[in-house]
Amino acid sequence: MTPPRHPRPKPSGAALPDEVFAGFAGAPMQVQATPGPLTVARAQAVLATVPDPEIPSVMLPDLGVIRGVEVTGDRVTVRMTPTYTGCPATDLMQMMIREQLSAAGFAEVVVDLVLSPPWSSDDITAEGRRRMVETGIAPPAHRATDKRHLTGTVPEVTCPHCGSMATEMTSAFGATACKALWRCNDCREPFDYFKCI
Repeated sequence: MTPPRHPRPKPSGAALPDEVFAGFAGAPMQVQATPGPLTVARAQAVLATVPDPEIPSVMLPDLGVIRGVEVTGDRVTVRMTPTYTGCPATDLMQMMIREQLSAAGFAEVVVDLVLSPPWSSDDITAEGRRRMVETGIAPPAHRATDKRHLTGTVPEVTCPHCGSMATEMTSAFGATACKALWRCNDCREPFDYFKCI
């Protein structure tokens, strides 16, 4: 007898459609195909619904990994830059892009990895940073080119829960390579900090 399947819990603060989480649970994500021309604008609108596997509240364009979209007939080519070479989420990002664009009506979907120029945390949009805070993740505190990173100076990080600056790093390594563990000394809540990369 097959045990009953329970819905995957949503992360605190995330307001995402159920079909996104169905994709993470192993079922294909679904896009409602609508009639109309297969254009760059349509492909971009679809990409704006594809979440980062590690931060599902942030869509791939707002993470800054989508570098370009070209449409020729029913073929779409997406240029994507991983957050770093060897990122374990890269293959999943490519798969999700292909699934969503195929479901939207594109007969051929090509995802080209572009490694130069490399991705930087500076590429995260204002909307991506806002969504991080809503999910309880502190976005990068400075620009990646800030010289303080060369000296190992610990950044001043704002608590995403209460807005306090009375925060401290508890571990330089979090659940993923791009995050560190911090805590707030005012509201006492732990949180992830997305590193400047």
